[in-house]
Amino acid sequence: MSAHPIRFRHQLFTVPTLAAAFLLLAAAQTLPAAERHAKKLIEFGWDEPDTAFLRAHIVEMQKTPFDGCVFHANFQKTDGAKGSFTWDSWGTNAFTEADLAAAFADLRATRFGRFRENFLRFNTTPAKIDWFDDYSAVLQNARLAARLARAGHCPGLLFDIEQYNEPLFDYRKQRDVKSKGWEVYAAQVRLRGREVMKAFQEGYPGLTVFLTFGYSLPWVESYSGKGSLADVHYGLLAPFLDGMIEAARGETRIVDGHETAYGYKTAAQFAAAREGTTRRLLPIVRDPPAYLKRISIGFGIWLDQDWRKNGWSTEDLSRNYFSPAALETSAREALNQADEYVWIYSETPRWWSADSQPVKLPLPYETALREAKLPKPR
Repeated sequence: MSAHPIRFRHQLFTVPTLAAAFLLLAAAQTLPAAERHAKKLIEFGWDEPDTAFLRAHIVEMQKTPFDGCVFHANFQKTDGAKGSFTWDSWGTNAFTEADLAAAFADLRATRFGRFRENFLRFNTTPAKIDWFDDYSAVLQNARLAARLARAGHCPGLLFDIEQYNEPLFDYRKQRDVKSKGWEVYAAQVRLRGREVMKAFQEGYPGLTVFLTFGYSLPWVESYSGKGSLADVHYGLLAPFLDGMIEAARGETRIVDGHETAYGYKTAAQFAAAREGTTRRLLPIVRDPPAYLKRISIGFGIWLDQDWRKNGWSTEDLSRNYFSPAALETSAREALNQADEYVWIYSETPRWWSADSQPVKLPLPYETALREAKLPKPR
């Protein structure tokens, strides 16, 4: 079976190509045109701002091709040092609104203007907690994160499910794997998914939960459903999302950000990914009709894809994985296939900095994204 690599933001897995193991007669259709939202470009990379940066630099950020960005929130430690709410929320430390007073003040004081499609990042870190442990702190933090996003007039949260610290979604690595079978853990994880979504909605009814990956990741890892979810890195993500969908109410939506699209360059690749996400992966979804009601298809594009291997040139742009022309084509096709959101990820090039200037970002790349958002001439 052929395979292709999926590169996460810090690691590499080799998994099979998206191939149909099942052809379903489910009513998995694309959203009617009248229900679609305007397409938007979101920035998410190593230049990720905090709330203070947003407040100080919003004028420069409004001049970029983006409609918004992913940002994080900090808190003040008792010793006066700065801590990360985004990176410390999935554990036993329960935060309060007082801990995030500065972040709330920053967002309430920022005049976002056209740059309003911003998502507060909420990570599954540090994850030094088992699914059967006390989750009250995680749920309090999820509720607080949603309240902060609402205060900043954001669409919602960027829920980053990547296993940065601990193998949270890998059944094989769970604490009690020798005494609790897959079904037992899956049921508990599904419960946690319901609880987390309920907490999100208590803090922000009708929010958008933007996932870096949805079911598309365990589907691909399990060889398009041919393998067992118990035997892959993100197998428990499927029941967790089942629980989130069960608890979703009102206008709440879930975006599958489809990080697997990082290196896509053709219309066929984006179309196949959309087909896979709306139809082919349904065998691992507990409630397909509910999923199709809530899901919004998005795509991620990695601007400096493979820079560790090939470098990133600011002079000979043809040497980069994405030339400006290739980026324009990729972004346009992603926007064509997405329901609403396409996000641009980068590490070496920075769209903004403390000096109010981009860093290692040649102007043709900015132009490429502006052109990608325009209607293509016939």
